[in-house]
Amino acid sequence: MSMAHSDTPIETKEKDGFRIEIREARGDIILNRPPLNVIKLPQRKEIREAVEALDADERVRVIVLRSDGEHFSSGGDIRAFLDASPETVAELADNVASVERARKPVICAVRGYCFGVGFETALACDFRIASETALFALPEMRIGMIPGSGGSARLLNMVGISRTKDIVMRSRRISGAQGEAWGFVTECVPDGELEAATDSLVKELVSFSPLAQRTIKRVLNTSQNLSVDGAIEIEGGAYGRLRSSNDFREGVESFFEKRKPNFTGS
Repeated sequence: MSMAHSDTPIETKEKDGFRIEIREARGDIILNRPPLNVIKLPQRKEIREAVEALDADERVRVIVLRSDGEHFSSGGDIRAFLDASPETVAELADNVASVERARKPVICAVRGYCFGVGFETALACDFRIASETALFALPEMRIGMIPGSGGSARLLNMVGISRTKDIVMRSRRISGAQGEAWGFVTECVPDGELEAATDSLVKELVSFSPLAQRTIKRVLNTSQNLSVDGAIEIEGGAYGRLRSSNDFREGVESFFEKRKPNFTGS
């Protein structure tokens, strides 16, 4: 039975268009504006604030972004962009990047439509688990616009220029299975197994050292825009700092003592 539905949350907060649930070492942000979970402009800042709060919460080890219903999100409130201030528009990419900036691992669980800002937010997460019903798209070309929250840039890094042009310039819808084959979906599973697959990944991530996890996320996010030599330099510096950590000592000792490690994040 799914962790997402079987365990009573320690804490629940209702927001406009989404809710926050904390249970054990997991913090969920759940889109809940049926039927398509349209993400309104003010909601983008509120989701960023929710991510930042969960990242700062010592109870939470892993953040999960998911949705109620058959669709993750059909995207943003298109009409609102016509009246949005330049300042509001300038903040859009920064809000989406909150999941990338978070020190903790962030999982995005997707079924059904994952369009526009929904897809852009998913791409900024660390892991994307998709149902076989998932459809991903950056459809902005259809309204004479382009992605504005980092979607095309992140996709370019993940799948290359040819596939990114194919997706963005044609407003193509890509299935979860195709996304996995192309490399922007971590895992594609049958629809009925989406929650269980998400729970399983949460459980796996929680078993590792939170300090090492935070470190490698930062190393990888920084290194993807550097030369190989520059990335090796950053990796080496981070490796050197971790050698003096309590978690590394515990990991080595537990390995030789053939027991499960008890990581503390220090």
